[in-house]
Amino acid sequence: MTDALRIGIAGLGTVGAALFRAITTRHSLLADICGRDIRIVAISARDRGRDRGIDLSGMTWFDDPVALARTADIDVLVELMGGEGDPALATVTAALERGVHVATANKALLARHGVALARIAEDKGVLLNFEAAVAGGIPVIKALRESLTGNSINRVYGILNGTCNYILTRMQRENLGFAECLAEAQRLGYAESDPAFDIEGNDTAHKLAILTSLAFGTEIAVDEVYIEGITNISIDDIRAADELGYRIKLLGVANRTATGIEQRVHPTMVPRDSMIAQVDGVTNAVTIEADILGELMLSGPGAGGDATASAVLGDIADIAKSRPGHQQAPALGRPASKLEPYRRARMQSHEGGYFISLKVADRAGVFASIATQMANNSISLESIVQRARPANAVSGPQTVILVTHATTESSVRAAVDAIKREGYLSGEPQVIRIERTRG
Repeated sequence: MTDALRIGIAGLGTVGAALFRAITTRHSLLADICGRDIRIVAISARDRGRDRGIDLSGMTWFDDPVALARTADIDVLVELMGGEGDPALATVTAALERGVHVATANKALLARHGVALARIAEDKGVLLNFEAAVAGGIPVIKALRESLTGNSINRVYGILNGTCNYILTRMQRENLGFAECLAEAQRLGYAESDPAFDIEGNDTAHKLAILTSLAFGTEIAVDEVYIEGITNISIDDIRAADELGYRIKLLGVANRTATGIEQRVHPTMVPRDSMIAQVDGVTNAVTIEADILGELMLSGPGAGGDATASAVLGDIADIAKSRPGHQQAPALGRPASKLEPYRRARMQSHEGGYFISLKVADRAGVFASIATQMANNSISLESIVQRARPANAVSGPQTVILVTHATTESSVRAAVDAIKREGYLSGEPQVIRIERTRG
């Protein structure tokens, strides 16, 4: 049997501990599958004395992860520290420059530095694997990088953040408000004490930027992603969507167009009977639309120690089975030098249309004014509905709900701004895109 594959792990939190257990308890199985032993020989973590429920005896300990990457007797560095900067960046860079393979779950690092790191990996002839960085245990990176080779991909979209999906699911199923569902997500450990990175859409944007590069062969461009989070979604929006036959999901969407690539993250109404509308709780799902295969949807656990460790373990197994001295697969699906510069698409009509909810004063001429502003901005309406007040309310604003046909974001925003200037609105309008799905 080939010499053992020696692993160094930088970061021993929930995922690192789960990976350690998986490798040590499945030692014989992994050796049979990979054709060589896989052994963890070096560790770096913040707290050497913390009880993680695993036996670290026999491991070489490094207080500094960069020192581990530079000096440890390892073949693979597993980076599980997180963060787009140091020490993760310095650690991964040091390992690659030394000619050590890397497996990482760090989407923020890859979204910011993925192209540069891919170049180093290619120059040194080593692998940079990151299946766990996007959608947890779902093998979407492998699908895009390997399984769909030769396909031309038109669109990638999906639910990429379990925290947001959990909150929206609870709001819809249990008729609860956003704040209450967020608090429950934090209590259960699905949301951080500071949940902003998740609920404001940034986590999804990082993952989408990586998928966009793999799908369309462009350089990663996370700063070009349009981002809206879910903090403004109310229980009234959830109910209105249900009445119209939709569910609200936070989607990351990337489209190839004639003028470039469109990347957007925002709350989206999807048809209630579509497959993606059925993806609930902390589950993630990614749909890929390709010319040869057609539509492929992958769904499964998007986070958690075991799911993420499973993806990392798959990356390690691929490294174990790779042949030294042979050209390694490019990290981003094609050589970094062949990635096209990202070109942002010009604004175009959104085919699914928009949902617009307005709280308006109960007075004559309001409907006519709304219709006029829509017409002035060349917006065609599919429907306009005035919702009745609650039975116990005798006065106050009424809710008007509009559903448009295909139109541009700029037209919708211009019409809404014009309506706001009319002076009969109460509160801020709600604008949500409607995404037409195939399945």
